[in-house]
Amino acid sequence: MSANSRLTIAAHALAWIGLYQRQGHEVATSEQIAGSVNTNPVVIRRLLGDLRRAGLVESRRGAGAGWSLARELGSMTLLDVYEAVEPGPLFAMHRARPDQECVVGSGIQPALRGIYEGIEETLRRELARVTLEKVLDDVLAAPR
Repeated sequence: MSANSRLTIAAHALAWIGLYQRQGHEVATSEQIAGSVNTNPVVIRRLLGDLRRAGLVESRRGAGAGWSLARELGSMTLLDVYEAVEPGPLFAMHRARPDQECVVGSGIQPALRGIYEGIEETLRRELARVTLEKVLDDVLAAPR
């Protein structure tokens, strides 16, 4: 199993758009953002579609097509981004119900459920504390 990078890439894209708009540009293309992220523009378009549905970005079609922020970075939190791109729970239980005749099979889900809920609650609380403005400020302050 590998770690999921959707939150990281979405935060990267939003910070990039925010900086680009600060520099006086109205819209950014998925190709431009993909260049910074070092990924395929299709990956960026899919994530931006999720962010658009969550009201975090807007798209423009036709001449001058591209993406812009729907809200200021200071009003977006990492939790907003997380909820836009990670709709399911952080942890999942087995796909098939474990053997209920087995002591471990019957007890593993109840044992882990409360732990997982606590971890997810902590994650959400921490993500809600960090705005995308803070992320961009930290990016700009980072040594190169």
